[in-house]
Amino acid sequence: MELERKIGVYLRRIQGEHGGWPLYHGGAFDISATVKAYFALKMIGDDTGAAHMVRAREAILARGGAAATNVFTRFQLALYGAGPWSAIPTMPVEIILLPRWFPIHLSKMSYWARTVIVPLLVLQVKKPVARNARGIRVDELYRTAVKARAKSQAARKSAVWTAFFNGLDVVLKAVDPLWPKRLRQRALDRCIQFVTERLNGEDGLGAIYPAMANSVMMFDVLGYAEDHPHRVLARRSVERLLVVKDEEAYCQPCMSPVWDTSLVCHALMEAGGEVAEAGVKRGLEWLKPLQVLDVRGDWADERPNVRPGGWAFQYNNAHYPDTDDTAVVAMAMDRARQRLDAGPGYDEAIDRAVEWTWGMQCKNGGWGAFDAENAYYYLNNIPFADHGALLDPPTVDVSARCVSLLAQVGVGADDPRMKSALAYLEQDQEADGSWFGRWGVNYIYGTWSALCALNAASVDPEAPVMRKAVDWLLKIQNADGGWGESCDSYALDYKGYEPAASRASQTAWALLGLMAAGENAHEAVARGVRWLQQTQDASGIWPEADYTGGGFPRVFYLRYHGYAKFFPLWALARHRNLKLSNEPRVAWGM
Repeated sequence: MELERKIGVYLRRIQGEHGGWPLYHGGAFDISATVKAYFALKMIGDDTGAAHMVRAREAILARGGAAATNVFTRFQLALYGAGPWSAIPTMPVEIILLPRWFPIHLSKMSYWARTVIVPLLVLQVKKPVARNARGIRVDELYRTAVKARAKSQAARKSAVWTAFFNGLDVVLKAVDPLWPKRLRQRALDRCIQFVTERLNGEDGLGAIYPAMANSVMMFDVLGYAEDHPHRVLARRSVERLLVVKDEEAYCQPCMSPVWDTSLVCHALMEAGGEVAEAGVKRGLEWLKPLQVLDVRGDWADERPNVRPGGWAFQYNNAHYPDTDDTAVVAMAMDRARQRLDAGPGYDEAIDRAVEWTWGMQCKNGGWGAFDAENAYYYLNNIPFADHGALLDPPTVDVSARCVSLLAQVGVGADDPRMKSALAYLEQDQEADGSWFGRWGVNYIYGTWSALCALNAASVDPEAPVMRKAVDWLLKIQNADGGWGESCDSYALDYKGYEPAASRASQTAWALLGLMAAGENAHEAVARGVRWLQQTQDASGIWPEADYTGGGFPRVFYLRYHGYAKFFPLWALARHRNLKLSNEPRVAWGM
């Protein structure tokens, strides 16, 4: 099959020198990624005696074999009869019937976990074996004397909770055959209802690959015909994520058009000029009808009295808008109506976005991305949560974006809710002056985000919270003038910044952060600007193969292909504009 051949070309190309596959460009060996890549290549016909397969196998066995993979990898192996179902923590499908007050409930998990897990519950009950005509297995990856278990990537682990949930897993495995059939069928029906309600057209369940792929398998296992509308939509949503080139192919985890378009609008408004401004107006007109005004998504479980008003990350994901995209889109619209003669056409959209954003603020003053008050940290101890991404608690980068929006539209620092938000940002600052970046790599991203918010809220640039952040950015600047940071900075045992090669997107974030703190005239900013000018290629953009986007820290990272294009443009244009202006302060939330 031609598609399989192209995927094989891609997988072989990105194999690391360590023999395995990393989670990001140039990264360290990852056992789960390597087992999946090895299995995929064997499935499409690669000889296990080939050099690249031998290297991968030896590297896998040296690190404990397939038994050391994470839960989702073991699940995939079990689906192909290549691993035991007993190695997978039990999640009874009946949990979908539990009341909201119960300690383990789907509403207490993040949106992405929720959409991934629900169809997975059906698969775990049915325990199907995928059609595998050639009977490909990977028994050779289990032949090791090393006894290894997957290492949990979850933060805030508790030995007591872990022991409790591990014991509960033993009990659940024992009683699994004893569940009443009628109750089980009710639970299966509820799962089907959940998935079909959120199928999201060709954009798929949750508009993210794992949930979409699981929904395809769920419909298959339940006996839906290949031409059944639900199964057709689910399959089509996965196919839309494929990137097929002349010689290789790969599958994207999701699409990010709303996020990218809104950020480009900011960069173009900073750059200015008739062509740029015309592009901004087109971009905002495309974004405007994508605001979710009529669907009360899962977020409404926690905030039932809040009206919808957010934007989602993807082309369509109406059940799951997020505060980050909403803030960035609304800020762009607000800037456009002030400076581009856009008229009152964006007023209602901005008002609804602000209303929804306020409604999603958490008790501690911060904001999560998709849900409010989604910080049930004890759930990080369940065996199924070894990826460490079960929750959606408030984070500084998202909270900063919300503060930036609210301040930009005129909410003053004396507003009690704004005071609470600013206190959250200050309290979450690291001892070295930086802030953690949940959705971008990493402390440079978080620090840029927080400095933008503090500036928008009119915090004095000489305030300690600002000075500490500026000092940290100055301290970590590379000798060449740029800034860089590795995905390794998400390590659970992080001990402080470690130098990394300069990257265009991260250099732009550092510059934008320093300028937000009133440091446009600083020599470090001039050096950073020179680095960007010198590394721009002949086509006008900046090459960047590194991953600077966050998915799930320590488990999954993203490469946004636009980051190295529009963020440097944004930073250079802002530097120029501040130099030409008599006002040294950045006037916008971003």
